[in-house]
Formats: sequence, C-alpha cells, structure tokens
Amino acid sequence: MDAQTAARSDAAAVVTAQTSDAFLGLTETEAAERLVAVGPNALRDHGARMWPVLARQLRSPLLVLLFATAGVSFAVGDRTNAVIIGLILVASVGLGFGNEYRAERASQALHSTIRHTVVVTRDGRLRKVDVVELVPGDLVHLSLGGVVPADIRLLEATSLECDEAVLTGESLPVDKDVAPAGEQAGLADMTSMAWMGTVVHAGAATGVVVATGTTTEFGRIAAGLGERQPETDFQAGLRQFSGLLLKVAIVLTVMILVTNIVLRRPVIDAVLFSLAIAVGITPQLLPAIVSTSLAAGSRQLARRKVLVKRLVCIEDLGDMDVLLTDKTGTLTVGSLTFLEAVGAAGEPCPQAAVLGLVASDVEQSGGTVVGGNPLDTALWQALPGDASSGYVRLGELPFDHVRRMTSVVARTADGSGLLVVKGAPESVLAACVEVGAAALQTLSSLYAQGSRVIAVATRPAGLITVPTPAEEQHLNLVGFLVFQDPPKADAAGSLKRLAALGVSVKVATGDSLEVALRLCEDMGLDAGRPISGAAIDALSDDELTTAVAGCNLFARISPEQKARIVRALRHRGHAVGFLGDGVNDALALHQADIGISVDTATDVAKDGADILLLEKSLDVLADGVAEGRRIFANTIKYVLMGTSSNFGNMFSAAAASGILPFLPMLPSQILLNNVLYDAGQLTIPTDNVDEEQLRRPSHWDIAFIRRFMLFFGPLSSLFDFMTFGIMLGPLHAGADLFRSGWFAESLATQTLVIFAIRTRRIPFLRSRPSTALTLASLAVVAAAAVLPLTPLAHLLGFARPPGAFYGALAGMVLAYLILVELGKKVFFKDEPISAPPPSRARRRGHLHRVSRRAARFSAIRGRRPTNRPQPRH
Repeated sequence: MDAQTAARSDAAAVVTAQTSDAFLGLTETEAAERLVAVGPNALRDHGARMWPVLARQLRSPLLVLLFATAGVSFAVGDRTNAVIIGLILVASVGLGFGNEYRAERASQALHSTIRHTVVVTRDGRLRKVDVVELVPGDLVHLSLGGVVPADIRLLEATSLECDEAVLTGESLPVDKDVAPAGEQAGLADMTSMAWMGTVVHAGAATGVVVATGTTTEFGRIAAGLGERQPETDFQAGLRQFSGLLLKVAIVLTVMILVTNIVLRRPVIDAVLFSLAIAVGITPQLLPAIVSTSLAAGSRQLARRKVLVKRLVCIEDLGDMDVLLTDKTGTLTVGSLTFLEAVGAAGEPCPQAAVLGLVASDVEQSGGTVVGGNPLDTALWQALPGDASSGYVRLGELPFDHVRRMTSVVARTADGSGLLVVKGAPESVLAACVEVGAAALQTLSSLYAQGSRVIAVATRPAGLITVPTPAEEQHLNLVGFLVFQDPPKADAAGSLKRLAALGVSVKVATGDSLEVALRLCEDMGLDAGRPISGAAIDALSDDELTTAVAGCNLFARISPEQKARIVRALRHRGHAVGFLGDGVNDALALHQADIGISVDTATDVAKDGADILLLEKSLDVLADGVAEGRRIFANTIKYVLMGTSSNFGNMFSAAAASGILPFLPMLPSQILLNNVLYDAGQLTIPTDNVDEEQLRRPSHWDIAFIRRFMLFFGPLSSLFDFMTFGIMLGPLHAGADLFRSGWFAESLATQTLVIFAIRTRRIPFLRSRPSTALTLASLAVVAAAAVLPLTPLAHLLGFARPPGAFYGALAGMVLAYLILVELGKKVFFKDEPISAPPPSRARRRGHLHRVSRRAARFSAIRGRRPTNRPQPRH
C-alpha cells in the first residue's frame, strides 16, 4: 500500500496491510528481515566513489586538449616526447585523484558518525532506533521538534501540527488528525499523514510507517532535484581565483602561440608549448590541496569532538566573528536537577511537585525515560514513579513555544476532573485569577539565585477531557518547581579563548532576564545593554540592527525573535554562527551563516546545522574556529605561491620564447616542473600558522591576490632573466644546457619562496614551517638540481650543467629570497592581516538560503550505512 492510498484508508486497515500491530509494533526479527528487503531509510549515499572523483580530475579542458595534442605529436613521429608528456599528465591526474579520493573517504567517515534516532515500539516495548533502520510497519512515536523520519499514517494524534513547508511550500503549520483523507484530496490536504522531512510544530502522535527512503514523497522530490550542493563562500572564492588565473593563462597562451607561429616554428611544438604554459600557470592541484587541507582538518576536528556535514563548512566556521548561543549546556552544565517545590510564599509545597509530575510529558519503558524534555525528565527522576498514582490522565495539550505551557486533564481520587497547567511563570501567572505580591517576591528571589523556575496552576476541569488553549485561564497558582543548572567551570575560560579569536559571544535565552544576568555576571561576560523579547517586538528591523551592536544578552525571546537577531547581525556585515539544540532554534540555525548544534539535539536542530558538536562546549567550538582559520591560511599560502612564482615563471617563458632561437623549455619539462612543484606543496596543509593569522577571520579577496601577483610575479621573472643571462653569457649554453639551468633555477625559486610567503614574520627565526613542508620542499629542490645529472637527463632533454652554475644558482636563490623579504615589508606595510568581510546581507540571497536548507536536511537524512544493503528502486 503506497502512502497516498494509506492516507485515504482507515487506520486499522493500513496497520493490517503493513502486517503490523497497533499496540505491539513489529518484532525485532520482522524489522531486520524488512530492512534487508527494502534497504535503509536513506535518500542519498555518502560513500566515497572512485570513478566520479577520477572524472573530476579529467574535467579540465586544458588537460584534455594537451592529451589530444600529445597524441597527435605521437602520431606524426615525436613519440618519445609525447610518451613523456602522457606519463607526466597521468602522474599529475593521479596525484590529484589520490588526495581528493582520500578527502571523500574522510567525508564518508564523518557521515557514518552522525546519528538520528526515533522512538518506536517493537516487541511491545519502547526503544530508540537509528532512523536509517526504520522499515514499513514500524510503530513510530512523534513529539515536538522531531523531523518526521518516514511517510507515516497517523493512528493517534494529540493537537498535532506539522510544518510542511519543505514539501508543499505552505508556510503555516498544518493540523493533523487520524480521519482518512477524501478521495480527491491532494498532498497538502492529506491530514492523516505525517510526511518525511516535515517538522512536528506542536503536539504528539503515534503512527505506522508506510514508506521509507526514496519511496517517500520527499524522497521522490529529492531524487528529481539531484545531489548538487549549494556553493559556499569558500568555494566561490576558489572559483573566482581559478577564473583569474584562467584569464591570465589564456592571454599568455594566445600570445605564445602567435609568437611561435610568426617565428615559423613547427605548429605541433608551438601548440604543445603553449598548452604546457597554460597548464603550468593553472592551479591544477588547488582542489587537491584544498581537499587535503579539509580532510586533514575534519579528522583533527573529529578528534576534538566537532563533526562537519560538508568539508567546506570548516572554512565557514573559521569565518565566524559573532556567535549567538543559548546558555543551557554551553555556559551551564546542561544537566538539570530538580531542587524543590515551593508555594506562593516560598514554603515547601510537595503538592506542586506531584501535580508537576502529572503534567509531565515523558515516554518511559521499563522504568527508564526514553523521551521527554529535560525539565520533565529531571522531575521524573527526582520523584518516585508512583508519586502521581492518585491521578489518571484523561487528555493532554502538549507544550509549544507560543503558549509556553503544558496542560493535562486528570481524574482525581474522588472522581472529579482537574486541569493542571505547567509552564513558564510569566505565561502561567498571566492566566491565574489572582497573583499576590508574595508569589511575585518568591519568583524574583528564585530568579536572583539563578534557578530555573516552572509554575504550576490548576482549576476544576468540569466536563473537559481534552484541554484546548481556550481552557488555560482562570487558574489558581499552586506553586513553583525549582531546578538548577550550574555554570560550567571552564565556561569563562572558553569565552576568553573565543574573544582572543576575534569572536564576540552573545547569549540568546528563553530564561528570564534576571537569571540570565546572574549567569553572565558569574561568567564575566559583559551583557552590554540587555534586551528582552517584549522589547524586541517593539523595535523595527532597522532599530534592532542598531540595538544588537551594544547588546550581548537577549532574554525571554521566541524562535522568531532569535531569527530576527541573527538577520540583524548579518545585516551589520557580521559572519554569524548560531549554536542551538532545540526545536525553537531551527529558524535561527537556518538564518545563520554557520549553524551549529550538538549530537544530542532535536532532529530539527541537527538538520538545520552545518556543524555538530559531540560535546556542547564553547571550548570545543573554539577549537573548530581555530582549525577553520588554520585551513584557510594554509590554502591561501598555496594560492599566493601560485600567483607569484607560477605567474613569474610562465611570464618569463613567454618572453624568452619570443627572443630565443629555440623553445626555452620543452613542454614535457614544463609539465615535469609543475608536477614536482605541486607534489612538494601537498604538505602545505601540515604547516604551522602564525598566531596573528588566527586572531580574526580571513576572507577571500581577489583584488588582494591580483595585487600580490603583479607585485611578486615580476620579482620571480627578474631572477629568471638573470639566469638567462648567465646561461647565454658566461656559460655559452646551447638549447639543452639552457633548459637544464632554467629548469633547476625556476623550480628552486618557486618552491623555496613558500618559506617567505607563508608568514609575514622572518622565516625560520620567528616563524617555523612544519617539518613535512621543509623536507618536501628541500626534496623538490634537490630533484631539480640532480635530474640533469642522472641517466634520465638525455631522455628528458637536459644536459649536465657545469659546477660553476650550481654556485651561481645558490647565490641567485639566496638573493631572490632576500629580495622577497624586502618586498614583503613594502607590500604589507599598509595591508591588514585580514580584510573586513563584505556584508553577508548582500552576498547571500533568499534562493541561497533555501538551497542551504534543503542541503542541510539531506546531508543528515542522506547518510547510508556502508555495511547495509542498498535500497531497491
């Protein structure tokens, strides 16, 4: 039975058709057999696949054209040179493939650690299972904040509302019930179904799974959309940089080709040389360098309890300069403890605790709590299980973030009905008939102690069995439930670490202003000019944008207000990270530049996040920020090397080809030079990063890169021309000797310049490179010097240089590095460590936000265990 047929059928008939049981669910054996038959409940496979990675390496039109031209060269008789070019190109592709495939494997490993669970009934007992293990016929329990994990036919529903915007585009939550849909009902009108990917906005329900994975309505849509992920700012910067060098390569290639044809050189040689120049200046291994950096960073972050959904999100994390966070679990321990129940005057009130237990919404099996909010769980664990045995629950109105209350109708021992309301004190007290000054004084005192407080009130229920919001009035206050969530011992130190990284922390909480202020004082966090939710409602968007600059504490705020605060901060040009783990955080997570949640968060929060923390700690987050910046800094090192040395050397080749009677370097030598150079730079991701590069975010600045290229490129060319003079003058070099000398000099200068470019400090003395980078760079220089002396020299078109050349080479390399150091002082004199970021409000639009929303959902929902059979289509 498909989902739409199930929606139109009687609930009992659907359970029968699924060969399930409305009370006992499936047995574990049945569930295991069905999982083998239908496959995991997943939308997309995140497994590393070799062939797509290899295809990406061959996507470069320059490489394809060079392969083709080498083939033509082989066909017309220049077979040795063509074979050498082919082997070097294969080595280049293999180098990129190996590193990118390793990065894909790292991404696969990350996804295998991310879990979503759901409460199901199997063998008559409640248990949590991974969502990918759900099968048709499973009996699923839905609660507030959960993402519906499959297409589910509802069997029981209590005030259930689902946000179906991701599926139908409807912005308002949809009321759900168990009545069969009409025969002509469309998808949006099938209220008897909870669809995969939608969010439980209010209420609770139980239902039977009728479709999983790609057979769900959401799965069909996702399959039609394909797997393309939205482009991040980091990827956009890489694309713009590659475009810049591609334009330079095209100009040089055309100029060289025309020059060689005018000089009447063989067309094949001219084309091969021109294409080799283009390949030499194009950053072929930039994707591999980036992939290697991100993969190494992801492994490092995973060891530090930070998981990323997509590797490129690591750089976005380092880009953050404002963090908006809740306080529970980040500034506080996050483990709530029930302290006491007090009456209106502050006296002990055991009845308030009992009634609070009556209105608790927890799911338990065998005496163990399986699901429920932390406050209810803490109360349940503190009181004996039979404390509320004198009451029989008849109906419930679950908590939502608009009412901020839970209501239950219960039958008392004398048979009368009682409405019990429990929730945020401000909401409950507003619904009470009379609240004395003593109650307000008690509440204020509890807040001043930093306690979490829940109010409990009642009134006779009369004939009501299932409460509605209209009944939540004319209440009588019973008392307050007092909980404690103490500050973390290391939170103050974490705040200082983030401040040292240039990240300002702002707290957004649903707690009262008094409680939040007390916590900020304990943490040493300057609250600035605190704002309450009520005050935010009175501000226009422009006024809020002004107000957020001086405010570090937002109290008693709603989900919509959190999202407004994020938008206001982004409008000011900040890169905003939002850390949250509840259903009320989903809107803000979607609005933030970088959404951060924790592995224990609600489904909707995990789906809305880019980054998941295995430990809800600001210290762990600070590690992630520093790692993101380290990765970006090392990527920029490769970029700056490519723009200075590569551009300079290729410009020299272009100039030399116009004045020499022979090609200054053979195409195979240019490609070999490029492969050796890139192989040495693959160790850049291991390099150390100066402390000042981590203190504030860095951003792509193509104008800065262009200035760097035009400043340092000619310095490289200057020493190339000096080499030309030595080879043609004192050494009277012929073609082979000239090429040998320039090959060694160009590779030495463009490789060793990394030690100057990697830092603004004095290399080695005040900034030490990593051992791996040092050894790799020296090995490449040694290879360049030794190759002309080996038996391969003749095959590669080299001749043995005289000893005097190596002395001159050492002197020129030393002079070049000194000149680069002097150039750094001039170039960086007026350059800040990092440019301020362009406004995120201008850079990101509505369509980008929508695509990120879909990508975030599929990044989690799409995980497929590699040790399980594939879904059948």
